[in-house]
Amino acid sequence: MSFLGSSSTAGAGAATSSAATGQELLQDISINNPPDDSIEDLSFSPQQDLLSVSSWDKKVRIYEIDPNSGLNQGRALYEHDGPVFSSRWSIDGTKVISGGADNQVKIYDIQSQQCQQIGIHDNAVKSVRFVEVGNSNQSVVASGSFDKTLKYWDLRSPQPISTINLPERVYSMDSSQKLLVIGCADRHISIIDLNNPQQIFKSSQSPLKWQTRVISCYPQANGFAIGSIEGRCAIQYISDNEQKKFGFSFKCHRKQGNLSNTTTAKPVTATTSTSSNESNAYAVNCISFHPIYGTFSTAGSDGTFCFWDKDAKQRLKSFPELPGTISATAFNKNGTIFAYAVSYDWSLGYMGNKSDYPNFIKLHATKDIEIKQKNKR
Repeated sequence: MSFLGSSSTAGAGAATSSAATGQELLQDISINNPPDDSIEDLSFSPQQDLLSVSSWDKKVRIYEIDPNSGLNQGRALYEHDGPVFSSRWSIDGTKVISGGADNQVKIYDIQSQQCQQIGIHDNAVKSVRFVEVGNSNQSVVASGSFDKTLKYWDLRSPQPISTINLPERVYSMDSSQKLLVIGCADRHISIIDLNNPQQIFKSSQSPLKWQTRVISCYPQANGFAIGSIEGRCAIQYISDNEQKKFGFSFKCHRKQGNLSNTTTAKPVTATTSTSSNESNAYAVNCISFHPIYGTFSTAGSDGTFCFWDKDAKQRLKSFPELPGTISATAFNKNGTIFAYAVSYDWSLGYMGNKSDYPNFIKLHATKDIEIKQKNKR
């Protein structure tokens, strides 16, 4: 049961169209006391409905959410010495790790409320993940940085277990089971098999022509999705055979014609393939996979998010435009709650960060009709 009623019902006619009606987000619940500056990352605990939020105000906040009512309150808060770019939970849900512009990797223990630095880079830490490595499934922290390295940290030692040199700065990173995928500058992709974590398993270039913005691994750990600044998403597989059969890319987060909305980011202008008209393409800022169904969301600088089914190659549901760019998204442990942050995404530089820019987090109760795969004909 989700916090706004049954997840498996919808009004008559809702199943026949994926278009937004304007009503879908009216009952979404706001997170109380959100960050004071741009929100960079959202992450739900894999064990309970706790949400970590990392932001440019140098803080990581942890909120406790009632899955039945959506009521929420702050549970904990800790700080970095600079903007925080990434935060993630341990597999057992007892700890949160984070990294940011202060070059530090920190860990926070939920029970003891103690925070400590466990790692350091030579430049900003863009992404952190808890991973299990080797045949023994040793739990370690992986951190990817602008210093062009990936480092693994054991919580008991101040020195990294291992350092991997990467082709460029880390822009995005994600993991699932024994798969770790790193998206770097200049469209470099590095894939690591965590059974053999100390070397790069496969290197490639993004199939998308423009800068990589986000990478997200499938729950099945057999591939990953890439989002770029040009309003495109690529569906990729690790196996060459699967890639040939199932890999593809598609356009999303694009609008036709002149735009008067000044709260969303400046678009990349791209010529459509179907006509001589130009469409405005916006960055795909975040991709989140549903933990049960394997469907996924994309959200972008155009202030919208959509749900998709990669296997059927179809859009499941579009949602109404929000009053600012969407900077981060996440599903909770069973996929009944979808959290999204409307926040400045820095695509226009510091000049675009107005004092009255929207900055909030909402909780959307997902319905099966929105997110579950359609029955195959």
